[in-house]
Amino acid sequence: MKEQASMHNDNRESAQYDRKLIITQNWLERVVVAHNFCPFAKPVLRAERIRYRLLKATTVVDLLREIRDECIYLDEHETTATSLLVLEHMGTDFYDYLDIVADADAWLAQANYEGIYQIASFHPDYVFAGTQASDPSNFTNRSPFPLLHILREDDVSAALEDWRDPENIPQRNIRHARALGAPYFQKLLLEINADKN
Repeated sequence: MKEQASMHNDNRESAQYDRKLIITQNWLERVVVAHNFCPFAKPVLRAERIRYRLLKATTVVDLLREIRDECIYLDEHETTATSLLVLEHMGTDFYDYLDIVADADAWLAQANYEGIYQIASFHPDYVFAGTQASDPSNFTNRSPFPLLHILREDDVSAALEDWRDPENIPQRNIRHARALGAPYFQKLLLEINADKN
């Protein structure tokens, strides 16, 4: 894990670039893995098979090119299980972000990647349909920055096969998040955002 932020940033950016990737790593470990929100996350995190990238696109066209490049990278590097893509300039507004996710999903289908890769969505202001913004369950998908998470469908299926009652994962996550409460996750995210190490 210690090598990922430095290995995958192509040495192109400043300490701010590294900081965003490190914060994303810390969020994955301290929220997603620590609270077991995703059965797929812990094994690939421990095996250092996650690729972290900061996307510089400012338009949808350029963003889709970057997603294409990432899919090609995954095609060519089977030991990389998944990619977490941080959007630097786009998707600040949650509803604009949802449009970006829809565009990315449509591109996957057009590029014949449907069934090979899927995109999971995470955002600082994530709100599930049918819930209030204040509902603690939203913190299962709230991240420090707007993210697109590209996963290999085969790996997800394999992880779910080893999980007892996979159909109950969403309800389990909701119960767990609500039991801890919104203030707990707000404090945790503030700590993660403040941590530069």
